[in-house]
Amino acid sequence: MKIDRLDVTAYTVPTDAPEADATLAWDETTVVVVEARSGTTTGLGWTYAPADAGSVVCGLLRAHVLGRSSMDIAGTNEAMGRAVRNAGRPGLVSCAISAVDIALWDLKARLLELPLPQLIGAVHESVPVYGSGGFTTYHDTHLATQLTGWVHGQGIERVKIKIGESWGRTFERDLARVRHARDAIGPHAELYVDANGGYNRKQAVRMGHALAEHGVGWFEEPVSSDDLDGLRVVRDLVVCDVAAGEYGYMLPYFARMAPVVDCLQADATRCGGLTVWLRAAALAEAMGLEISAHCAPHAHAHAAACVPNVRHLEWFHDHARIESTLFTGALDPTGGSVRPGVSGAPGHGMSFRHETATRYRVL
Repeated sequence: MKIDRLDVTAYTVPTDAPEADATLAWDETTVVVVEARSGTTTGLGWTYAPADAGSVVCGLLRAHVLGRSSMDIAGTNEAMGRAVRNAGRPGLVSCAISAVDIALWDLKARLLELPLPQLIGAVHESVPVYGSGGFTTYHDTHLATQLTGWVHGQGIERVKIKIGESWGRTFERDLARVRHARDAIGPHAELYVDANGGYNRKQAVRMGHALAEHGVGWFEEPVSSDDLDGLRVVRDLVVCDVAAGEYGYMLPYFARMAPVVDCLQADATRCGGLTVWLRAAALAEAMGLEISAHCAPHAHAHAAACVPNVRHLEWFHDHARIESTLFTGALDPTGGSVRPGVSGAPGHGMSFRHETATRYRVL
């Protein structure tokens, strides 16, 4: 069973409203889709990255994937990593590797007619999720509607909003939005915040103390994820858990990040696919940490069910919307968790709606 075809397309989908966090604003999201084929069986993978990541698959990776055994995912992942040594691994290149790797896991499971959690080895029947959005561009009514939809509409008792607007220069508005979010979801739901590295160390510590008054339990990237010493300082001085790791493109990154956070994040669509994500989870477990899957919920859910130390899965608004629109087989987070593999469908159980996506195609 050889890999005999690797197809790549990319689609840019407008957001349903203007979006921004502490350091960036956007109004569209691009998904790069990879389909790996062996005979009549197709595996599906994807990453959220510029369409140029698709060009990397075609130009740098395809020749090192075709002809290899569909069963040898680890070997193919290693071959891709070696092939891009002089191109530079972090960034677009790693996103491209990730999309191929996810497709290969799906392909192998489909060839063996196994749900992906059964192939990897499930530890949990369900994986907790948290609603993630609350962009700084949202007015109060929009913010409240989104949060109450998750908490009171779908029973998702964990939600996250963006803070740190304008690189931490709107401290009072950040706090006002936190208060508004708490009022909307009530006293019992878990409230998380994500500063996307927008604060400096002192700002982050001051904000962390204020967040504790509103029962915020998760402070994501309070300072830049490149500032490891700063993350350690903030972690040690605030009550809420400090989390980071979404910009890990290679395994050694997570070894450096784990000692300075309370919960490690990793993104399978960036770090090298499920192969490396599972290794990052094992690294976190060895250091006594839980791991949280960053964004792309359907790319992570099945693997997340297979690690004992998973904390939760990010039900990121943009990606969940795209995956439920352009893919079939989307999971239902109602009740606050998903049950990957429960349908019995082989692989991750998803397929891509090419006709629906045609109008968004850019590659």
